[in-house]
Amino acid sequence: MRDADLLSRAGSAGAGGPAPAGTASSAAASLAGVDRLEFSAIRLRRGAHALLDGLDLRLPVRMRTAVLGANGAGKTTLLQLAHGLIAPDSGAIAGRDAAGAAVAWRFGFVFQKPVMLMRSARANVEHALAVAGVPRARRRARADRALSEVGLLDAAQRPARRLSGGEQQRLAIARADAAAPDCLLLDEPTSSLDPHAAAAIERHLLALSAAGRGIVFATHDFALARRLAQRVVFMHLGRVLESGDAATFFAGPRSIEARRFLSGDLLQ
Repeated sequence: MRDADLLSRAGSAGAGGPAPAGTASSAAASLAGVDRLEFSAIRLRRGAHALLDGLDLRLPVRMRTAVLGANGAGKTTLLQLAHGLIAPDSGAIAGRDAAGAAVAWRFGFVFQKPVMLMRSARANVEHALAVAGVPRARRRARADRALSEVGLLDAAQRPARRLSGGEQQRLAIARADAAAPDCLLLDEPTSSLDPHAAAAIERHLLALSAAGRGIVFATHDFALARRLAQRVVFMHLGRVLESGDAATFFAGPRSIEARRFLSGDLLQ
């Protein structure tokens, strides 16, 4: 798939329609009055391997949520399903507002390794705006505003692929956020960055959250999750084992797998 096609699919997308409640009754009740995306009995296989196995979840779309788990837990797959980049083999995914009415939430997606088009930083953002249907006459100003928010306006004319790793990640976030989605989905947003660049990304995500943007990020870095997350979804082998308040989770996870994960044990 060409980079432009991949980015077009990763632009703002929506989900909506009816779905049953989520996994644990306590977690479901706590999100009853919250804008959310509901996953019901989701199954997805690749050959003989079950990527997601009967997954049920209510995922808030206006909070900062960390999707935690070891490699292969299903974190990236969950984000891709939420966005609509892939579809489940069975089950239902539905958007709900705080009153329980069906709604099509709009998502932006940031890949673990940013996909940069062979054009300038500004043109990368303008491409995302074009995909989102923003009129040509408005794209330049909106692109420059998005670049300014991540500290890259001075780099607007530079080829995107010549930016540093941290700059490319900030550009990827600006590009995903430029069309003003309801929620950003980020796959390991700081995993390949040095501490200075990672701190800049964290500050920007907090600023976006303060401005009303939902943030859902997949990570195996529980230190990052402690700093950023309001809620935690803990996954293991394609299932959600825990979902709830972040402070409560880190103070005393209920599952053996989560306790082992936080203690640094390798999970099979």
